[in-house]
Amino acid sequence: MATIQRTSSPVNISDKTGNNSNVSRKKGYSDLDLKLTKHPFRKDITPLRDDAAVKNAVKNLILTNFFERPFQPDLGSNLRALLFEPADSITELAMEDNIKKVLIKEPRIKVYGVSVVDKPNDNSYTVTIKFKIKQIDLQTQVSVVLRRLR
Repeated sequence: MATIQRTSSPVNISDKTGNNSNVSRKKGYSDLDLKLTKHPFRKDITPLRDDAAVKNAVKNLILTNFFERPFQPDLGSNLRALLFEPADSITELAMEDNIKKVLIKEPRIKVYGVSVVDKPNDNSYTVTIKFKIKQIDLQTQVSVVLRRLR
């Protein structure tokens, strides 16, 4: 999870009378877009900001398997291992449990619900996560489709 946080350090602003006042900057989130979309004018990679950055971080967390991140071998939900288990309610509950365990480690969000729905005709699962971004007090959701490829 490549997340950069801006600091919220106070900035001194003086008006014409010479009075100084402290104004704090809004703390925002920034993340690298893994789709690597180009900015139309700058021809540079467009970063994700604020709620889009947090949504991308949540998606990256649940798609991470164990031992994929250096120095954090226990970070991840290991959903890829569960994709080839029998498609039943036990597997769905195991996926929900793994997702909830990994999202506890994300300090920027509060999770309200995780739903895993089996789509047997498509050999896939639809995962929907409802959460609130704490800093901007925004309730949102992320949906991911997990497919079994044989």
